[in-house]
Amino acid sequence: MARVLALIDLQRIFADPESGWATPDFQRVIKPTQELIELFPTVIFTRFVAPEQPTGSWVPYYEQWPFALQPPDSYAYQLVDEFHGAPTLDKTTFGKWGPELAEAVAPGGSLVLAGVTTDCCVLTTALAAVDAGVQVQVVADACAGVDEASHQKTLDILRLYAPMVEVVTVDELRKQSQ
Repeated sequence: MARVLALIDLQRIFADPESGWATPDFQRVIKPTQELIELFPTVIFTRFVAPEQPTGSWVPYYEQWPFALQPPDSYAYQLVDEFHGAPTLDKTTFGKWGPELAEAVAPGGSLVLAGVTTDCCVLTTALAAVDAGVQVQVVADACAGVDEASHQKTLDILRLYAPMVEVVTVDELRKQSQ
């Protein structure tokens, strides 16, 4: 039974305080994320990237955030230095669940999520995986939201999905892996 760690969008565009998408607590998740990587044989880094040509509801979204219409190889969309160079699963959507993660998790497997932002890409990935029948754990201390209040509210919402979603800490996962 595969247990996969998906690290959501640990990219410069979210880490840079000057970015319109800055996640204030981004730096807080680096050390817990590094600790998580040591616990899992299968680790998948994801990246949010802009589509070449936005369509549908993405058109007004990128009208609001035009700075983000950059190619996937732009500096802003690269993983932060601590993880730079790791292979990535790139998606033009908030949620990262799809055939690639489904194949990695495999039937009967589980998905552990960490990254940014709790209240957007982590949340949408978790809920899509749950809808697909996957057991999900969200690592609270290795996630950050657009602000602390949004982070906590999202964790509270995710707890409503128990037993399909479990909100855990790095220490709890470390104990589970022993």
